[in-house]
Amino acid sequence: MSVKPVFEKLEKNFNADAAAGLDLIFQFDIEDDSPYHLVIKDGTCELKEGKHDDPSVTLIMNTETLQGIVSGETDGMQAFMAGQLRAEGDMMLATKLGELFNIG
Repeated sequence: MSVKPVFEKLEKNFNADAAAGLDLIFQFDIEDDSPYHLVIKDGTCELKEGKHDDPSVTLIMNTETLQGIVSGETDGMQAFMAGQLRAEGDMMLATKLGELFNIG
C-alpha cells in the first residue's frame, strides 16, 4: 500500500489556525516507500512528493509507523522512544505535528 493516501489524509486534517505565521518544511523519509514533504507557510499546507533541499525537520519511519501515527493508533513519542521513528534537524518541531494536524 502506498503512503500517498496517508499523507493526503494528513493534509486534509490540517489545522490552519495553528499554523498562522509559521514557515516550516516537514520532510518524511519513508523507508519502504517514497519520500514526501509538507510545506507549511502562513496557515497553508502543501504536500509534495520527493525530498526537500533544506527541511526544518526530517522524520524517518516505515509505512506502518506512519499509518499508525496518522490514524491515532500509534503515539508519535512512543514510536520515537521505541526506535520506530527517528528525527533529524529541529526535533522540537516534530512535537508540533499534533497541533498542526488533527490526528486520529
